[in-house]
Amino acid sequence: MKRCILSCLSLLLAASSSFAQQTQPAPASDTVFLWLASGISSARIERLLIQTPTNPPATQLLKPTQHLAEDAGNLSCDSTSHLYAAALQRAGADSHLIQSLTPKSSNRIAGKANRKTYPHAVGKCSSPAAEIATLVHEKKIAAAEEATRTLLRNPADGPSPNSALLHFVLGTILRRQDRFDEAFDEFMESSRLMPGSPETHNQLSYLFYRTDDAGDALAEARTALSIDPANAEAYRSLGLALYAEEHYEAALHAFDEALAHEPADSPANADVYFNIGITQRDAGDLRRAAIAYRHALNLRPDFWEAHSNLGVVLHDQGKLDGAIAEYRAAKRQNPGDASIRNNLGNTLCDKEDFDGAIAEFEDLYKQSQDWEGGHNCLARAYMSKLDYTSAIRELRAAIATNPDGAAEYRVLGQALLLSGKDQEALDTLRKAVALNPESTLGHHYLGLALVNTEHMEEAEKEFREALRLQPSAENHYSLAICLMALNRYEESLAELEIASRMDPSQNVYRARMQEVVRLITATK
Repeated sequence: MKRCILSCLSLLLAASSSFAQQTQPAPASDTVFLWLASGISSARIERLLIQTPTNPPATQLLKPTQHLAEDAGNLSCDSTSHLYAAALQRAGADSHLIQSLTPKSSNRIAGKANRKTYPHAVGKCSSPAAEIATLVHEKKIAAAEEATRTLLRNPADGPSPNSALLHFVLGTILRRQDRFDEAFDEFMESSRLMPGSPETHNQLSYLFYRTDDAGDALAEARTALSIDPANAEAYRSLGLALYAEEHYEAALHAFDEALAHEPADSPANADVYFNIGITQRDAGDLRRAAIAYRHALNLRPDFWEAHSNLGVVLHDQGKLDGAIAEYRAAKRQNPGDASIRNNLGNTLCDKEDFDGAIAEFEDLYKQSQDWEGGHNCLARAYMSKLDYTSAIRELRAAIATNPDGAAEYRVLGQALLLSGKDQEALDTLRKAVALNPESTLGHHYLGLALVNTEHMEEAEKEFREALRLQPSAENHYSLAICLMALNRYEESLAELEIASRMDPSQNVYRARMQEVVRLITATK
């Protein structure tokens, strides 16, 4: 990722030192739409619109241009009209911001502040910036990118006075598509044209966080806070950087500061609670992680990522029914995400709802043919149904994805044994033990395969190794059976007596003991 942080920082400091002396016009209509398109919260836009000596105006903090008043002419309606209020709502503005920008229009609307709807009247209020904001709000990201690039290339009336903000908007659109290098270039161009913007440093901090550069992420977040100490998004960026460095307590404190600088009911807080949930889970506090994800969902019920992550936490807590409900909620909201179906299928397996798991993964593979997960779960499901052919197919697919997976080789060997394919099972189980010499089950099943292929001395060694790793009644019994086959009855009887003492409920142990006693008697 290309960087010019030091040079941009010098520009930033020069700009911020002159805030108190500057007087800018209030932001015009297109600028507000571009702020919305870039993901700046409505609450923050409202705060930035307030021009006081202790709170520099938005045009200073974001500094798009000194000619923003001219932007109002790009709108196809009057900025005080009812149509303008509807356009703001389509762009994602909340009711508080709409009321502050269109008091004459919005005061005529009855209803709760955050549930208000501005009906479409005859005609439409629009501009290229408003259309971009609407596309972003509707998650039509590719169309928003094209519209932004078009506006940068072909401004309607000569050079666009909002080119800096357009580069910023384009950067946020590219970031949402994980095109981080391209986004970085756009943010740096925006910073060159619009120095002194904490929002640019917030975005740079997030880019560095996503590309595993926690040090630069931390530096950018602190720079944003040095420009605007009341910037909630900067505190969130700081929290993410601290989380990346595994400073969980400090990260949680930064997230709390982010919450403190936004209204309690602000939808922007959903992202903060989501980050708190991730941090709490990694810190080992599953209860608080679940609480945080539920706070996020209260603020944004369609937050599918929060549903999905809450499902993971509930699964970790052993609350499988709750986890399944959350995964299904996430799937309803984003049916195209393969990871949700994968997690749901695996949880259904853990709940032993094997029919449900098979159906979920079959749908997943139809939808995402290159998806590589879920084969272990499907193998388990087919094994439970005694469908060893299908289980073997799934286990081979799992091994193709994870060629060093000892557990996959072991279970495949077990399925081959159950299918009567003893030699293939033997070769597979040797591979499993080579990959994980400390696997009790690996040695146990390898011993069985050796017995089936009449390699009794080798089988004894494997059963003894399994017994060394786990001195269980079952392993004593397996060794005893092997010793019986080797006609070493006294040793076999000793192992059976140990097994019977360890697990008196097993009648088969006593029955074998009686059989061995008869064999001993017959040989004397």
